[in-house]
Amino acid sequence: MVGRAPAARNTPLQRFPTAFPLTALLPRNYSFHMAEHDKSSNLDLELKRLEKRLEELVATVHRLKEENRALRARQDSLASEKTTVMNRSEQVRARVEAMIGRLKAMERTA
Repeated sequence: MVGRAPAARNTPLQRFPTAFPLTALLPRNYSFHMAEHDKSSNLDLELKRLEKRLEELVATVHRLKEENRALRARQDSLASEKTTVMNRSEQVRARVEAMIGRLKAMERTA
């Protein structure tokens, strides 16, 4: 039987001639190129998805670095302001204590 699949296989596709190179006896893609195209297409999609995710992560890192920089600057500013307020508070306390001392001295002399 020329042009037919070997008789050893009992598949419904054995009845069709194998003269057509794109016709396969087993269900699969018509050509190796199609199978490779599907794989590379899936790989391209996965790579694009990963690239997008990586870009999102890089943007998040940049945003967090900027936010961290701003927070550190704010912290430095607040620490400086705290020091200034504490110094002024100490000066006011010293002035009030001096005034109280003078008032007590005035009471003793009067």
